[in-house]
Amino acid sequence: MLPTGVKDNPHRENNSQKVHPQPMEEAMNQNPEAVEALVSKIFSNISSLKSAYIQLQSAHTPYDPDKIQAADKLVISELKNLSELKHFYRENNPKPVCASPQDSRLAAEIQEQQSLLKTYEVMVKKFQSEIQNKDSEIVQLQQLIEEANQKRVKLEKNLKLRGLSTKESEGSGDENGFFPVDLTPDLFTATVEAAFLAIHDFSKPLINMMKAAGWDLDAAANSIEPNVVYAKRAHKKYAFESHICQKMFSGFQQESFGIKSDKLIVNKESFFHQFLALKEMDPLDTLGQNPDSIFGKFCRSKYQVVVHPKMEASFFGNLDQRNYVMGGGHPRTPFYQAFLKLAKSIWLLHRLAYSFEPNVKIFQVNRGTEFSEVYMESVVKNLIMNENDEKPKVGMMVMPGFSIEGSVIQSRVYLSGMKVAE
Repeated sequence: MLPTGVKDNPHRENNSQKVHPQPMEEAMNQNPEAVEALVSKIFSNISSLKSAYIQLQSAHTPYDPDKIQAADKLVISELKNLSELKHFYRENNPKPVCASPQDSRLAAEIQEQQSLLKTYEVMVKKFQSEIQNKDSEIVQLQQLIEEANQKRVKLEKNLKLRGLSTKESEGSGDENGFFPVDLTPDLFTATVEAAFLAIHDFSKPLINMMKAAGWDLDAAANSIEPNVVYAKRAHKKYAFESHICQKMFSGFQQESFGIKSDKLIVNKESFFHQFLALKEMDPLDTLGQNPDSIFGKFCRSKYQVVVHPKMEASFFGNLDQRNYVMGGGHPRTPFYQAFLKLAKSIWLLHRLAYSFEPNVKIFQVNRGTEFSEVYMESVVKNLIMNENDEKPKVGMMVMPGFSIEGSVIQSRVYLSGMKVAE
Protein backbone atom coordinates (compact mmCIF):
# COMPACT_ATOMS: atom_id res chain seq x y z
CA MET A 1 0.00 0.00 0.00
CA LEU A 2 1.11 3.37 -0.69
CA PRO A 3 1.26 6.07 1.94
CA THR A 4 -1.64 8.32 2.33
CA GLY A 5 0.35 11.25 1.04
CA VAL A 6 1.19 9.29 -2.08
CA LYS A 7 -2.44 8.38 -2.71
CA ASP A 8 -3.57 11.95 -2.23
CA ASN A 9 -0.91 13.39 -4.52
CA PRO A 10 -2.99 13.47 -7.75
CA HIS A 11 -5.76 15.20 -5.92
CA ARG A 12 -3.34 17.75 -4.57
CA GLU A 13 -2.05 18.42 -8.06
CA ASN A 14 -5.59 19.18 -9.22
CA ASN A 15 -6.08 21.55 -6.30
CA SER A 16 -2.80 23.32 -7.04
CA GLN A 17 -3.99 24.03 -10.57
CA LYS A 18 -7.06 25.81 -9.26
CA VAL A 19 -5.24 27.80 -6.58
CA HIS A 20 -2.27 29.00 -8.67
CA PRO A 21 -3.07 30.43 -12.12
CA GLN A 22 -0.84 29.71 -15.08
CA PRO A 23 1.89 32.22 -15.97
CA MET A 24 0.82 35.03 -18.33
CA GLU A 25 3.21 33.89 -21.02
CA GLU A 26 1.56 30.46 -21.10
CA ALA A 27 -1.92 32.00 -21.12
CA MET A 28 -0.92 34.22 -24.03
CA ASN A 29 0.35 31.28 -25.95
CA GLN A 30 -2.75 29.22 -25.19
CA ASN A 31 -5.27 32.02 -26.02
CA PRO A 32 -3.72 34.41 -28.60
CA GLU A 33 -7.11 35.77 -29.72
CA ALA A 34 -7.88 37.00 -26.19
CA VAL A 35 -4.50 38.68 -25.97
CA GLU A 36 -5.02 40.34 -29.36
CA ALA A 37 -8.40 41.62 -28.16
CA LEU A 38 -6.73 43.05 -25.04
CA VAL A 39 -4.08 44.85 -27.09
CA SER A 40 -6.75 46.23 -29.43
CA LYS A 41 -8.65 47.47 -26.39
CA ILE A 42 -5.53 49.26 -25.14
CA PHE A 43 -4.97 51.00 -28.52
CA SER A 44 -8.65 51.93 -28.68
CA ASN A 45 -8.45 53.41 -25.19
CA ILE A 46 -5.35 55.43 -26.12
CA SER A 47 -7.10 56.79 -29.22
CA SER A 48 -10.09 57.78 -27.08
CA LEU A 49 -7.76 59.46 -24.61
CA LYS A 50 -6.12 61.38 -27.46
CA SER A 51 -9.52 62.51 -28.74
CA ALA A 52 -10.59 63.63 -25.26
CA TYR A 53 -7.36 65.59 -24.83
CA ILE A 54 -7.81 67.38 -28.15
CA GLN A 55 -11.35 68.33 -27.13
CA LEU A 56 -9.93 69.70 -23.88
CA GLN A 57 -7.42 71.82 -25.82
CA SER A 58 -10.02 73.13 -28.26
CA ALA A 59 -12.28 74.14 -25.35
CA HIS A 60 -9.63 76.67 -24.27
CA THR A 61 -9.67 78.57 -27.60
CA PRO A 62 -12.08 80.23 -27.46
CA TYR A 63 -12.45 79.77 -23.71
CA ASP A 64 -15.60 77.77 -22.86
CA PRO A 65 -15.93 76.66 -19.18
CA ASP A 66 -18.71 74.15 -19.91
CA LYS A 67 -16.80 72.45 -22.70
CA ILE A 68 -13.64 72.41 -20.59
CA GLN A 69 -15.44 70.71 -17.73
CA ALA A 70 -17.02 68.10 -20.03
CA ALA A 71 -13.72 67.40 -21.80
CA ASP A 72 -11.92 67.16 -18.47
CA LYS A 73 -14.38 64.52 -17.25
CA LEU A 74 -13.90 62.62 -20.51
CA VAL A 75 -10.10 62.61 -20.08
CA ILE A 76 -10.42 61.35 -16.50
CA SER A 77 -12.81 58.63 -17.64
CA GLU A 78 -10.41 57.42 -20.32
CA LEU A 79 -7.52 57.45 -17.85
CA LYS A 80 -9.58 55.30 -15.48
CA ASN A 81 -10.28 52.85 -18.30
CA LEU A 82 -6.58 52.66 -19.06
CA SER A 83 -5.83 52.07 -15.38
CA GLU A 84 -8.34 49.24 -15.26
CA LEU A 85 -6.66 47.62 -18.24
CA LYS A 86 -3.35 47.85 -16.44
CA HIS A 87 -4.77 46.12 -13.34
CA PHE A 88 -6.44 43.57 -15.54
CA TYR A 89 -3.12 42.76 -17.14
CA ARG A 90 -1.35 42.47 -13.78
CA GLU A 91 -3.92 40.03 -12.45
CA ASN A 92 -3.27 37.82 -15.47
CA ASN A 93 -6.94 37.36 -15.94
CA PRO A 94 -7.99 38.87 -19.27
CA LYS A 95 -11.73 38.75 -19.63
CA PRO A 96 -13.23 39.20 -23.10
CA VAL A 97 -15.67 42.07 -23.26
CA CYS A 98 -17.72 40.55 -26.01
CA ALA A 99 -19.01 37.06 -26.43
CA SER A 100 -15.87 35.93 -28.28
CA PRO A 101 -12.30 37.20 -28.83
CA GLN A 102 -13.18 38.00 -32.45
CA ASP A 103 -16.16 40.12 -31.36
CA SER A 104 -13.98 41.82 -28.76
CA ARG A 105 -11.34 42.69 -31.34
CA LEU A 106 -13.99 43.97 -33.76
CA ALA A 107 -15.63 46.08 -31.05
CA ALA A 108 -12.24 47.53 -30.11
CA GLU A 109 -11.53 48.43 -33.73
CA ILE A 110 -14.94 50.08 -34.06
CA GLN A 111 -14.34 52.11 -30.90
CA GLU A 112 -10.90 53.10 -32.15
CA GLN A 113 -12.35 54.30 -35.45
CA GLN A 114 -15.06 56.21 -33.60
CA SER A 115 -12.42 57.88 -31.45
CA LEU A 116 -10.43 58.79 -34.54
CA LEU A 117 -13.61 60.15 -36.11
CA LYS A 118 -14.20 62.34 -33.05
CA THR A 119 -10.60 63.53 -33.30
CA TYR A 120 -11.07 64.45 -36.95
CA GLU A 121 -14.34 66.24 -36.16
CA VAL A 122 -12.59 68.33 -33.52
CA MET A 123 -9.77 69.11 -35.94
CA VAL A 124 -12.26 70.04 -38.68
CA LYS A 125 -14.07 72.42 -36.32
CA LYS A 126 -10.74 73.93 -35.34
CA PHE A 127 -9.77 74.38 -38.99
CA GLN A 128 -13.17 75.90 -39.77
CA SER A 129 -12.69 78.36 -36.93
CA GLU A 130 -9.25 79.25 -38.27
CA ILE A 131 -10.69 79.67 -41.78
CA GLN A 132 -13.37 82.05 -40.45
CA ASN A 133 -10.70 84.05 -38.65
CA LYS A 134 -8.63 84.19 -41.84
CA ASP A 135 -11.69 85.28 -43.83
CA SER A 136 -12.30 88.05 -41.32
CA GLU A 137 -8.67 89.12 -41.59
CA ILE A 138 -8.95 89.10 -45.39
CA VAL A 139 -12.01 91.37 -45.26
CA GLN A 140 -10.22 93.76 -42.91
CA LEU A 141 -7.15 93.79 -45.14
CA GLN A 142 -9.32 94.44 -48.20
CA GLN A 143 -10.87 97.41 -46.40
CA LEU A 144 -7.42 98.72 -45.53
CA ILE A 145 -6.36 98.30 -49.16
CA GLU A 146 -9.45 100.19 -50.32
CA GLU A 147 -8.74 103.02 -47.88
CA ALA A 148 -5.10 103.09 -48.93
CA ASN A 149 -6.12 103.27 -52.60
CA GLN A 150 -8.46 106.17 -51.88
CA LYS A 151 -5.68 108.00 -50.05
CA ARG A 152 -3.31 107.24 -52.89
CA VAL A 153 -5.75 108.69 -55.43
CA LYS A 154 -6.10 111.85 -53.34
CA LEU A 155 -2.34 112.17 -52.97
CA GLU A 156 -1.82 111.67 -56.70
CA LYS A 157 -4.49 114.28 -57.34
CA ASN A 158 -2.84 116.77 -55.00
CA LEU A 159 0.56 116.09 -56.56
CA LYS A 160 -0.89 116.60 -60.00
CA LEU A 161 -2.54 119.84 -58.93
CA ARG A 162 0.69 121.01 -57.32
CA GLY A 163 2.50 120.35 -60.56
CA LEU A 164 -0.08 122.40 -62.47
CA SER A 165 0.09 125.30 -60.04
CA THR A 166 3.90 125.38 -60.09
CA LYS A 167 4.03 125.50 -63.89
CA GLU A 168 1.35 128.15 -63.97
CA SER A 169 3.15 130.38 -61.47
CA GLU A 170 6.44 129.99 -63.35
CA GLY A 171 4.76 130.85 -66.65
CA SER A 172 3.09 133.95 -65.24
CA GLY A 173 6.46 135.51 -64.36
CA ASP A 174 5.28 136.23 -60.79
CA GLU A 175 8.28 135.91 -58.47
CA ASN A 176 6.11 135.30 -55.43
CA GLY A 177 3.77 132.85 -57.21
CA PHE A 178 1.37 131.04 -54.89
CA PHE A 179 1.82 128.18 -52.49
CA PRO A 180 -0.08 124.97 -53.27
CA VAL A 181 -2.19 123.55 -50.46
CA ASP A 182 -3.73 120.17 -49.72
CA LEU A 183 -7.34 119.58 -50.66
CA THR A 184 -8.89 118.74 -47.29
CA PRO A 185 -12.21 119.33 -45.48
CA ASP A 186 -10.37 121.63 -43.07
CA LEU A 187 -9.41 123.85 -46.01
CA PHE A 188 -13.04 124.06 -47.07
CA THR A 189 -14.19 124.87 -43.52
CA ALA A 190 -11.66 127.70 -43.32
CA THR A 191 -12.86 129.02 -46.69
CA VAL A 192 -16.48 128.97 -45.46
CA GLU A 193 -15.45 131.07 -42.44
CA ALA A 194 -13.66 133.51 -44.73
CA ALA A 195 -16.77 133.85 -46.91
CA PHE A 196 -19.00 134.45 -43.87
CA LEU A 197 -16.61 137.13 -42.63
CA ALA A 198 -16.53 138.73 -46.10
CA ILE A 199 -20.34 139.04 -46.11
CA HIS A 200 -20.20 140.70 -42.70
CA ASP A 201 -17.40 143.05 -43.80
CA PHE A 202 -19.21 144.19 -46.96
CA SER A 203 -22.46 144.77 -45.07
CA LYS A 204 -20.75 147.45 -42.93
CA PRO A 205 -19.96 149.98 -45.71
CA LEU A 206 -23.31 149.16 -47.34
CA ILE A 207 -25.23 150.04 -44.16
CA ASN A 208 -23.09 153.12 -43.54
CA MET A 209 -23.73 154.44 -47.04
CA MET A 210 -27.46 153.79 -46.62
CA LYS A 211 -27.39 155.83 -43.40
CA ALA A 212 -25.48 158.63 -45.12
CA ALA A 213 -27.99 158.62 -48.00
CA GLY A 214 -30.90 158.97 -45.56
CA TRP A 215 -32.35 155.49 -45.83
CA ASP A 216 -34.83 154.24 -43.23
CA LEU A 217 -32.89 151.17 -42.09
CA ASP A 218 -35.82 149.75 -40.12
CA ALA A 219 -38.07 149.89 -43.15
CA ALA A 220 -35.33 148.52 -45.40
CA ALA A 221 -34.70 145.59 -43.03
CA ASN A 222 -38.42 144.82 -42.82
CA SER A 223 -38.74 144.89 -46.62
CA ILE A 224 -35.89 142.40 -46.94
CA GLU A 225 -37.08 140.03 -44.18
CA PRO A 226 -40.63 140.91 -43.07
CA ASN A 227 -42.24 139.80 -39.79
CA VAL A 228 -38.99 138.97 -38.02
CA VAL A 229 -39.08 139.72 -34.28
CA TYR A 230 -35.62 141.04 -33.33
CA ALA A 231 -34.23 140.75 -29.81
CA LYS A 232 -32.37 144.04 -30.35
CA ARG A 233 -32.63 146.81 -32.91
CA ALA A 234 -28.96 146.33 -33.75
CA HIS A 235 -29.74 142.80 -34.89
CA LYS A 236 -31.45 144.21 -37.99
CA LYS A 237 -28.01 144.25 -39.56
CA TYR A 238 -28.50 140.52 -40.13
CA ALA A 239 -31.29 141.30 -42.59
CA PHE A 240 -28.77 143.06 -44.84
CA GLU A 241 -26.27 140.21 -44.42
CA SER A 242 -29.06 137.79 -45.34
CA HIS A 243 -29.81 139.83 -48.48
CA ILE A 244 -26.15 139.76 -49.53
CA CYS A 245 -25.94 136.03 -48.82
CA GLN A 246 -29.05 135.15 -50.84
CA LYS A 247 -27.86 137.10 -53.88
CA MET A 248 -24.23 135.93 -53.78
CA PHE A 249 -25.01 132.24 -53.32
CA SER A 250 -27.72 132.11 -55.99
CA GLY A 251 -26.61 129.48 -58.53
CA PHE A 252 -23.96 128.00 -56.23
CA GLN A 253 -25.36 124.49 -56.77
CA GLN A 254 -24.46 124.73 -60.48
CA GLU A 255 -20.94 123.96 -61.67
CA SER A 256 -21.03 127.06 -63.87
CA PHE A 257 -22.34 129.21 -60.96
CA GLY A 258 -24.84 130.55 -63.51
CA ILE A 259 -22.08 132.07 -65.68
CA LYS A 260 -22.23 131.36 -69.42
CA SER A 261 -18.87 130.87 -71.10
CA ASP A 262 -17.63 129.01 -74.16
CA LYS A 263 -14.23 128.46 -72.54
CA LEU A 264 -15.62 126.91 -69.36
CA ILE A 265 -13.61 123.79 -68.42
CA VAL A 266 -15.47 121.52 -66.02
CA ASN A 267 -13.18 119.07 -64.17
CA LYS A 268 -11.85 118.68 -60.64
CA GLU A 269 -8.29 119.72 -61.48
CA SER A 270 -9.49 122.86 -63.24
CA PHE A 271 -11.64 123.94 -60.28
CA PHE A 272 -8.84 123.48 -57.76
CA HIS A 273 -6.32 125.13 -60.07
CA GLN A 274 -8.58 128.20 -60.32
CA PHE A 275 -8.85 128.23 -56.53
CA LEU A 276 -5.06 128.15 -56.12
CA ALA A 277 -4.49 130.73 -58.85
CA LEU A 278 -6.79 133.32 -57.26
CA LYS A 279 -6.26 132.54 -53.57
CA GLU A 280 -3.20 134.78 -53.05
CA MET A 281 -4.04 137.33 -55.75
CA ASP A 282 -5.63 140.76 -55.40
CA PRO A 283 -8.98 140.47 -57.23
CA LEU A 284 -8.64 143.88 -58.86
CA ASP A 285 -5.18 143.00 -60.22
CA THR A 286 -6.58 139.73 -61.58
CA LEU A 287 -9.44 141.53 -63.32
CA GLY A 288 -7.01 144.15 -64.62
CA GLN A 289 -5.15 141.38 -66.47
CA ASN A 290 -8.30 139.73 -67.82
CA PRO A 291 -11.51 141.73 -67.20
CA ASP A 292 -13.65 139.35 -69.31
CA SER A 293 -12.54 136.19 -67.52
CA ILE A 294 -15.08 133.85 -65.94
CA PHE A 295 -14.36 135.47 -62.57
CA GLY A 296 -14.81 138.91 -64.16
CA LYS A 297 -18.22 137.91 -65.52
CA PHE A 298 -19.17 136.54 -62.10
CA CYS A 299 -18.27 139.82 -60.37
CA ARG A 300 -20.14 141.84 -62.97
CA SER A 301 -23.36 139.81 -62.68
CA LYS A 302 -23.34 139.65 -58.86
CA TYR A 303 -22.72 143.37 -58.42
CA GLN A 304 -25.83 144.17 -60.40
CA VAL A 305 -28.07 141.97 -58.20
CA VAL A 306 -26.53 142.83 -54.82
CA VAL A 307 -26.51 146.63 -55.34
CA HIS A 308 -29.90 147.85 -56.57
CA PRO A 309 -29.88 150.78 -59.07
CA LYS A 310 -31.92 152.97 -56.67
CA MET A 311 -29.49 152.18 -53.89
CA GLU A 312 -26.47 153.04 -56.03
CA ALA A 313 -28.09 156.25 -57.29
CA SER A 314 -28.71 157.34 -53.70
CA PHE A 315 -25.08 156.59 -52.82
CA PHE A 316 -23.33 158.38 -55.68
CA GLY A 317 -26.02 160.57 -57.23
CA ASN A 318 -25.72 158.77 -60.56
CA LEU A 319 -25.32 155.33 -62.14
CA ASP A 320 -21.93 155.94 -63.75
CA GLN A 321 -20.21 153.18 -61.79
CA ARG A 322 -22.99 150.72 -62.63
CA ASN A 323 -22.85 151.59 -66.32
CA TYR A 324 -19.07 151.18 -66.27
CA VAL A 325 -19.40 147.72 -64.78
CA MET A 326 -22.13 146.72 -67.24
CA GLY A 327 -19.86 147.90 -70.04
CA GLY A 328 -17.20 145.36 -69.04
CA GLY A 329 -15.06 147.46 -66.73
CA HIS A 330 -14.06 147.08 -63.10
CA PRO A 331 -13.67 150.47 -61.41
CA ARG A 332 -11.02 151.09 -58.74
CA THR A 333 -13.45 152.83 -56.37
CA PRO A 334 -13.32 151.89 -52.65
CA PHE A 335 -16.90 150.60 -52.71
CA TYR A 336 -16.33 148.32 -55.71
CA GLN A 337 -13.04 147.07 -54.28
CA ALA A 338 -14.88 146.15 -51.07
CA PHE A 339 -17.40 144.27 -53.20
CA LEU A 340 -14.61 142.45 -55.07
CA LYS A 341 -13.26 141.06 -51.78
CA LEU A 342 -16.71 139.63 -51.12
CA ALA A 343 -17.01 138.24 -54.65
CA LYS A 344 -13.56 136.65 -54.43
CA SER A 345 -14.39 134.82 -51.19
CA ILE A 346 -17.64 133.37 -52.60
CA TRP A 347 -15.96 132.45 -55.90
CA LEU A 348 -13.13 130.66 -54.09
CA LEU A 349 -15.66 128.74 -52.01
CA HIS A 350 -17.46 127.59 -55.15
CA ARG A 351 -14.23 126.57 -56.92
CA LEU A 352 -13.18 124.60 -53.86
CA ALA A 353 -16.59 122.92 -53.41
CA TYR A 354 -16.37 121.41 -56.90
CA SER A 355 -12.77 120.28 -56.43
CA PHE A 356 -13.89 117.49 -54.11
CA GLU A 357 -15.08 114.04 -55.16
CA PRO A 358 -17.97 113.87 -54.56
CA ASN A 359 -18.86 117.55 -54.74
CA VAL A 360 -19.63 119.50 -51.60
CA LYS A 361 -23.39 119.95 -51.24
CA ILE A 362 -24.95 123.25 -50.19
CA PHE A 363 -28.19 123.44 -48.20
CA GLN A 364 -30.34 126.39 -47.17
CA VAL A 365 -32.78 126.89 -44.31
CA ASN A 366 -36.18 128.44 -44.90
CA ARG A 367 -37.81 130.97 -42.62
CA GLY A 368 -40.11 129.38 -40.05
CA THR A 369 -38.08 126.16 -39.87
CA GLU A 370 -37.68 124.67 -36.40
CA PHE A 371 -34.17 125.21 -35.07
CA SER A 372 -31.85 122.18 -35.22
CA GLU A 373 -28.46 122.20 -33.53
CA VAL A 374 -27.24 119.58 -36.00
CA TYR A 375 -27.77 121.67 -39.12
CA MET A 376 -27.93 125.22 -37.75
CA GLU A 377 -25.97 127.66 -35.64
CA SER A 378 -27.39 130.86 -34.20
CA VAL A 379 -25.51 134.04 -35.12
CA VAL A 380 -26.54 135.40 -31.71
CA LYS A 381 -24.76 133.48 -28.96
CA ASN A 382 -26.28 134.74 -25.69
CA LEU A 383 -29.86 133.56 -26.27
CA ILE A 384 -32.12 132.65 -23.35
CA MET A 385 -33.75 129.27 -23.94
CA ASN A 386 -36.13 127.59 -21.49
CA GLU A 387 -36.85 123.87 -21.64
CA ASN A 388 -40.60 124.47 -21.31
CA ASP A 389 -40.71 126.95 -24.20
CA GLU A 390 -41.42 125.91 -27.78
CA LYS A 391 -38.42 125.25 -29.97
CA PRO A 392 -37.22 128.49 -31.59
CA LYS A 393 -37.97 129.18 -35.25
CA VAL A 394 -35.66 130.50 -37.94
CA GLY A 395 -36.29 134.14 -38.78
CA MET A 396 -33.77 134.23 -41.63
CA MET A 397 -30.69 132.50 -42.96
CA VAL A 398 -27.48 134.52 -42.83
CA MET A 399 -25.14 131.85 -44.25
CA PRO A 400 -25.97 128.53 -45.95
CA GLY A 401 -24.73 125.16 -44.66
CA PHE A 402 -22.66 122.52 -46.42
CA SER A 403 -22.23 118.76 -46.44
CA ILE A 404 -18.73 117.48 -47.12
CA GLU A 405 -17.52 113.87 -46.96
CA GLY A 406 -20.25 112.85 -44.51
CA SER A 407 -19.78 115.88 -42.23
CA VAL A 408 -22.05 118.90 -41.83
CA ILE A 409 -20.98 122.53 -41.72
CA GLN A 410 -23.86 124.27 -39.98
CA SER A 411 -25.93 127.00 -41.56
CA ARG A 412 -25.89 130.38 -39.75
CA VAL A 413 -29.39 131.58 -38.85
CA TYR A 414 -31.12 134.34 -36.89
CA LEU A 415 -33.85 133.05 -34.57
CA SER A 416 -37.01 135.12 -34.40
CA GLY A 417 -38.72 136.07 -31.13
CA MET A 418 -35.87 135.15 -28.83
CA LYS A 419 -34.51 136.98 -25.78
CA VAL A 420 -30.85 137.63 -25.14
CA ALA A 421 -28.95 137.86 -21.87
CA GLU A 422 -27.65 141.32 -21.14
